Amino acid sequence: MDKNNLSIAIKASIEAGKEIMNIYKKDFEVFEKADESPLTIADQNANQIINSYLDKTIFPIISEENKLTDYSIRKDWDTCWIVDPLDGTKEFIKRNGEFTVNIALVSNSKPILGVIYVPVTKELFFTAQDMSSSFVYTLENVNNYSVDVILNNAKSIVPETFNDKELIKIVGSRSHLNKDTEDFVNEKKLTSEVEIVSKGSSLKFCLVAQGKAHLYPRFAPTMEWDTAAGQAICEAVGVQVIDQITNQPLKYNKENLLN
Repeated sequence: MDKNNLSIAIKASIEAGKEIMNIYKKDFEVFEKADESPLTIADQNANQIINSYLDKTIFPIISEENKLTDYSIRKDWDTCWIVDPLDGTKEFIKRNGEFTVNIALVSNSKPILGVIYVPVTKELFFTAQDMSSSFVYTLENVNNYSVDVILNNAKSIVPETFNDKELIKIVGSRSHLNKDTEDFVNEKKLTSEVEIVSKGSSLKFCLVAQGKAHLYPRFAPTMEWDTAAGQAICEAVGVQVIDQITNQPLKYNKENLLN
């Protein structure tokens, strides 16, 4: 893979994050999309910034905030970017800091690069360009940084091994678990001590990839841009992201982008 693609994705995520934080500190309007999900000017501005960087590459872009290209054209895309410019808009609106910028490169339905940036904490998670490992780096100054310095100084992350007789940390909501998740947790409680670890957005994937949680059961719907970058970061450290119906890894650039 061209190292330049990783550098461009990292730069795009940080610059989008800077714009998100500019809006986060002010009053902003919340709009409602056709599917009743919230939208802010931060989503739109971040999307424009990311597009301006990714347009420099040869690959087309699927983004939550772009007009979706018809599948009759997309089906011929061997490789494409999949982007969520602001994952966790509800968390952004609540101002709890648990939102991210997600950028993934997908080839032949599989993630081959992933970047997740957390604007509030300035934490950057990303895969190696060959998907052999994943890393985390915390920026000191978003207005003065070097991508080369980031690549050379980031710390590798590893998941935590466990077995069903030990404490199992499950990513979920402290305040509300839906019925399917409750059933999943209760089944684990039959053989193990269970701790619920709560996070918003694609940070859930990062928790598992860096060993702060063991399992992330997801029974509610997600879209491809919610999961592609997180799946890349997880797979690069040996963690699987499995479709509950097919029992195979999630696939991308499908006709229907719903997972």
